[in-house]
Amino acid sequence: MSHLLRTVLLILFTAGLAGVPGPRAFAQDTAIDKIINPTEVEKIEQVLSADDMQGRGTFTPGIEKAADFIDAQFRAAGLLPMEHGHQYRQRFSMANTELHAVSAIFDRDSIPADHIAVISSGTQFDIDNAGDYEKAYIRAGQNWRAEYARYVPAKKNWLVLVDTSFAREFKRLIRTRRQLFKSPYSAIFVLTTLDPGRYHIRVDQAVTQRDLANVVAILPGRSKRSEFVVFSGHYDHLGIGKPDEKGDSIYNGANDDASGTTAVIMLARYFAARHDNERTLVFAAFTAEEIGGFGSQYFSQQLDPASVMAMFNIEMIGTESKWGTHSAYITGYERSDMGKILGKNLAGSGFTFYPDPYPDQQLFYRSDNATLARQGVPAHTISTSKMDSEKTYHTRGDEIATLDMVNMAQIIQSVAISSRSIVAGTDTPSRVDTSQLR
Repeated sequence: MSHLLRTVLLILFTAGLAGVPGPRAFAQDTAIDKIINPTEVEKIEQVLSADDMQGRGTFTPGIEKAADFIDAQFRAAGLLPMEHGHQYRQRFSMANTELHAVSAIFDRDSIPADHIAVISSGTQFDIDNAGDYEKAYIRAGQNWRAEYARYVPAKKNWLVLVDTSFAREFKRLIRTRRQLFKSPYSAIFVLTTLDPGRYHIRVDQAVTQRDLANVVAILPGRSKRSEFVVFSGHYDHLGIGKPDEKGDSIYNGANDDASGTTAVIMLARYFAARHDNERTLVFAAFTAEEIGGFGSQYFSQQLDPASVMAMFNIEMIGTESKWGTHSAYITGYERSDMGKILGKNLAGSGFTFYPDPYPDQQLFYRSDNATLARQGVPAHTISTSKMDSEKTYHTRGDEIATLDMVNMAQIIQSVAISSRSIVAGTDTPSRVDTSQLR
């Protein structure tokens, strides 16, 4: 988009003339355009996706700089820290593992080391069939993400036998699962066709502690303070890689997920200015989504799921959806009636929230809504990303120049307006049926 065209669209948006009319409710809220508009959206985006954020890689100075910026935005909006004291950082630690050696014998058969994945914060240990490890199975045809989530994080010791049809997923598991929460329990995954009666597995690995932080703030409710509505996005990205042919080495992550974090900041400003929320609002910028969703997992452990009435997780809203502008989709739309509530609040507006059009991508399990959803919370991700054809996804090309600020502002406004009855406590979405998550 040229600079001139962008300028014209910004002017048209401000005048209320850009494209399809905005939601009818917007006209009844003149303050929303002053707070959530393309100019303000672009200001936040520019900071979060700038080169000096170094791609916001986990455990880097860049992500700390991004956290400082988000912290300052929450503070300026007048929000309160969720944690005790005056810190918006929700700090926690991870165990970083480096596997030195692993071996396994199933009955009399030796298992290749690259068919064994160790999810444990232990250093040197042996397990066998006489120990306290319970055997489990991930069978051909099952949902990998849903089944894997049964055993990680581990709440008991597991030996998980994985069907060889999941060889590709298993390779990724070995490559990426170096970070985990400290735990007295372990989950050992083995890619195999065998079901041993006797087994012996030996593990030797180094473990170090690494510190992380979400940035979380709240706006206390007036009459229903113990009921929470969460607005979230993840602020980490892929960091710095090898330079491409143009010498660009930074994965700026403008869409993934500076766009969602920008939305959270704009919504925080908007609801803080209104200050009429009956339920307590939680605004969360999660870390470590790209390396396993650890930020949202830790956050979810700090809340009683029964107290969370809804979660609006926002990820990749910087490009048009498959339906064009004035639209977005909701992952797990059929899992609760939250989408119907949002649609009711936007009736006649020209903006539509559609069901997720990419069910084969299993997006409901792939973002920061998943942990709370598995506990029954109507927790959904809102996105526009064309997951079958998004050209800049996880590339160095995910830069601010590829985003549509006018459409982004419209989407954020639509989230604000459509969530109002939930924020006010007059609508409560149905709970997710956790039996469907298996």
